Amino acid sequence: MPGRVNSENVFTYETLVHALSGAAGSVVAMTTFFPLDTVRSRLQLEEGREAKNTVTIIRELIRKEGFSTLYRGMIPVLQSLCASNFVYFYTFHGLKILRSSRGQNAGNDLLMASIAGIINVLTTTPLWVVNTRLKMKGIESHHEHNRTNFDTLYEGLIYIWKTEGIQKLWAGTFPSLLLVSNPAIQFMTYEAIKRRIAKNFGTVPPPAVVFFVIGAIAKTVATTVTYPLQLAQTKLRHGHKYSDLSPKAGTLQILLHIFKRNGISGLYKGMEAKILQTVLTAALMFSAYEKIAAFVFKLLLRKQYL
Repeated sequence: MPGRVNSENVFTYETLVHALSGAAGSVVAMTTFFPLDTVRSRLQLEEGREAKNTVTIIRELIRKEGFSTLYRGMIPVLQSLCASNFVYFYTFHGLKILRSSRGQNAGNDLLMASIAGIINVLTTTPLWVVNTRLKMKGIESHHEHNRTNFDTLYEGLIYIWKTEGIQKLWAGTFPSLLLVSNPAIQFMTYEAIKRRIAKNFGTVPPPAVVFFVIGAIAKTVATTVTYPLQLAQTKLRHGHKYSDLSPKAGTLQILLHIFKRNGISGLYKGMEAKILQTVLTAALMFSAYEKIAAFVFKLLLRKQYL
């Protein structure tokens, strides 16, 4: 990686560049594929919605609610995603610098990605709790949350804190911590494939399409393995709608309830949209991240900051 710096210091231009590039790349990717995230949310939270293919649901939403519904709550999602990826990339690459003397391998990548994920979950979960509420605000089937009087992240954080208690801001933290395995598997797979590919290209940077494909493969593996936990996480953050299940039900109770009602297919409801959204978003995010980072490193090297 260009611009390698003192391995004893995690607070470097290098980690900052990676963090800013990762945050910017995620915003570019999510902006591009946001309607797919809307479809995923609606399938996961609306029990009565039939699990049709993604294109059909997009057409139904536009016909019934208007085109703008596809981008409901986009600004706070982008704000949260930017903050979340900044924390994740900064921590991950900072740990890579600290452990660089031990060499890079899949085991180290998995460990560092897991630690970065835990730190990310503990610091940014409140943002995602508010986001889930904002995305479903104004939807008829979720009228109990439609009465909430907030339209921004800050207002949402204060509102939930005052009306439901500060612990509600960390709703879904347990499945989120379990879901640390998702980006951990993703980054481990991505870094492992990237190292192999880099050997074939030598000193020449691989084209953006290579990073796109690697990112897509890595995210497909991670999402397929962890999807049921993502479903439980979403329901915990927003609040499930099962009348025969306690409002305080935990992750395992929700998963067992879904399985009993709808079988294994219920645990994977909305996965097509999730795969499309996360794979395309992750692929574009990694492509943008790699190119932005390489560009910034070149500028910094020219100005002799590194």
